[in-house]
Amino acid sequence: MVLVSQKTAGTLVVGGALSFTLSSLFYPSMLGVQKVSSAPSRVIAAPATGTLTEADRDFVVQVRAAGLWEYPVGQRALKKGTTKAVRSAGEHLVDGDAALDAACRNVANQLGIALPNQPSPQQQSLESRLNAESGKQFDTDLATTVRTTNGQFLTTIASVRTTTRNSLVRALADQANNTVLDHISAVEKTGLVDFGQVLVQETTSPDVPAQNLTPPPAVAGQPQTVLTPPANSTVSPSPAAG
Repeated sequence: MVLVSQKTAGTLVVGGALSFTLSSLFYPSMLGVQKVSSAPSRVIAAPATGTLTEADRDFVVQVRAAGLWEYPVGQRALKKGTTKAVRSAGEHLVDGDAALDAACRNVANQLGIALPNQPSPQQQSLESRLNAESGKQFDTDLATTVRTTNGQFLTTIASVRTTTRNSLVRALADQANNTVLDHISAVEKTGLVDFGQVLVQETTSPDVPAQNLTPPPAVAGQPQTVLTPPANSTVSPSPAAG
């Protein structure tokens, strides 16, 4: 697994005085809600904001990938949702994911972490399935899928928040926690979550190839995808967003 790219290096200035050089830290060869690093506690950089581990880097990439698939799903819920509650859930997804992604991109930039521009193949398949659905089937599948993926991600957030020594990663974990809990609450209010299916999926390891859990690397020179916040955004800026 490639851990550090030697192609892109930059100097970060902290507080106008202390500077350090970081290579662009490649995201892991496997993503998901399980432990993904070969050595999650291994220190890969030592910025002024606190030592950075493989688990920290993996988490920042996971936040990015989650928003890249969930944000467009929220947009479709706004258009295709057949009930007010489903459309409201879509608003929460779009608003929360846009704000969290802004924070994630800022943290990644400060820490020299390479981010994808697309979600993983597995996440893309979830988005494609929902795109093809309509009516009550779309509503129900949206609620159950979002509830499952966010429930799984809570475990990752808790693990990183309690172990990271980097203040930027802690701030991102705090915002991610608030966003995920808001999304869970929003889809539960639809009354359409299949909790039996959620329990099965949350407690079963994904039976998919590891490469399907990995976002494709961003194409060199390609503009970074930005999740645009809605004009009526109600999410307050986070310290992690800079």
